[in-house]
Amino acid sequence: MRLEDSLIPQQKIAAVTAAVNGAFGVSSFDQIQDLTERPTSNRAFRIIVAGSPYLLRINTRRGDMARQFTCMRAAAEAGLAPRVHYTNAEHRISITDFVNAVPFAATDALRRVPSALRALHALAPFPDSPFNTTCTFLLNKGSMLDSFLQKFRAENIVPHSELEELLAQYDRTAAACTSLEPDLVPCHNDLFKPDNMLFDGSRLWFVDWEAAFQNDRYADLAVVANMLITDEADEQIFLREYFGAPPTAHQLARLRLMQHLAHIFYAMAFLSQAEKPVDWSESLPAYRDFQGRFWAREFPLNDNHSKIVYGRIHLEQTRVGRTV
Repeated sequence: MRLEDSLIPQQKIAAVTAAVNGAFGVSSFDQIQDLTERPTSNRAFRIIVAGSPYLLRINTRRGDMARQFTCMRAAAEAGLAPRVHYTNAEHRISITDFVNAVPFAATDALRRVPSALRALHALAPFPDSPFNTTCTFLLNKGSMLDSFLQKFRAENIVPHSELEELLAQYDRTAAACTSLEPDLVPCHNDLFKPDNMLFDGSRLWFVDWEAAFQNDRYADLAVVANMLITDEADEQIFLREYFGAPPTAHQLARLRLMQHLAHIFYAMAFLSQAEKPVDWSESLPAYRDFQGRFWAREFPLNDNHSKIVYGRIHLEQTRVGRTV
């Protein structure tokens, strides 16, 4: 198939031709399938070259591609991400192995994901990033955080009495987090979305390294724990797989603290994105039922209503105060 006749955007044909040639020594591919999820998403294509499938990505969102590709290659070399065949930071293009994903049971993920995170967090340090889309953003004092909090308060999304309690919880939780010694490791930082953890039937792969940088290890752990852990037995399994030994009281407490910070962050972040007003009378699914559906990819965050539900689900957990 000639690239000129494919689904590749016209302005990217020359760069994609160079990518395919650089990766495989050919000037075209046999087949192409557009996997792009939404108009605002990075472009993604499944291509077939010499009978084998690969993932071609054209990054259209702003961001440091050199950092992203550095992190992705390090993870791939460690067997944690699909093999990388080509990257070009200037043209914002990558070609990797394609993962034929199969359903990934939460009970299986409870062991596989923390084990893989242990290997990821043991890699050489990742480059720093000027932006942070994880819950530890709420710990980074400065103008960006001040603006975020001021905007959230001014929008009056949450009823006043609940807003004051949420912000008070945030102050207490942030103070507790910042009183601890930093525990920075190479993190993926976008694992609240299960789509970034692909299982091929035998191995787990982390994909989409756009947000990767050096962060608190519990930032990765907390968002996965919030999806997978249902009780204290699960909590023990999850942390034992990660630390290679039964967790200490300190490790348990630190995970729970970061889980609570994550609930606060995602409540604020997703309710801030929602179109107003929010219908607070609408009933919500039980948290564990929702997270089970979310893990099973039955609840995509692709419209205003789903974002409101996701934000409210996490807001409800801030009232509970415990995740297990």
